[in-house]
Amino acid sequence: MSPITLLIADDHALFRQGLASLLSEEPDFQVVAQAGDAEEAIALSERYRPTVVLMDVRMPGGGVMATQEIVRRCPDTHVIMLTVSDRDEDLWGAIAAGAKGYLLKDAEIEEVAAAIRHVVAGKAILDPALTARVMAWLASQPAPVSLPLPSLTAREREILSLMARGMGNKEIAAHLYLSVPTVKTHIRRLLRKLGARSREEAVARARQAGWIR
Repeated sequence: MSPITLLIADDHALFRQGLASLLSEEPDFQVVAQAGDAEEAIALSERYRPTVVLMDVRMPGGGVMATQEIVRRCPDTHVIMLTVSDRDEDLWGAIAAGAKGYLLKDAEIEEVAAAIRHVVAGKAILDPALTARVMAWLASQPAPVSLPLPSLTAREREILSLMARGMGNKEIAAHLYLSVPTVKTHIRRLLRKLGARSREEAVARARQAGWIR
């Protein structure tokens, strides 16, 4: 069985070297490279194509930027953030950049090793200290749309797009060469399919789902 290869990116050499030494004791891990800044992390990731990169958020060049580039250039490499920062902008930035895990540096080495194996197995990892914050944010978001966009007809999708552009019923009717009553009928149907109570809610749900810009 091939080892899980690791790249450790951190601007504190003592921490980086100590972590590498501890992880190298795991029989299924192999530390193939270490980087002290974002540029070096990107270059070494392209060179070695490690299974996992352990990335500090606040390092020269920016850990989030480096994560984004590594994910783009090395799609088979997983990035786990290992940092002292529990700031929202760092957490959300790392997730948006494509990181598969976010751990704080006070984690035990056993937790780091377990996180690496979980991420390689296709799971996402979040430090327990941050879980409550993420769950609270998710709970504050609107309920997901119950039916997928493909359940709408082509005409309903077209009308939804025009609604998102701020067009009223008369404008939509003129744009599509339809009667106003016909447009109203289509809108009633798509609102029902999207579980929305208003035009604004339907557009908001469609935007949240990424169906329309």
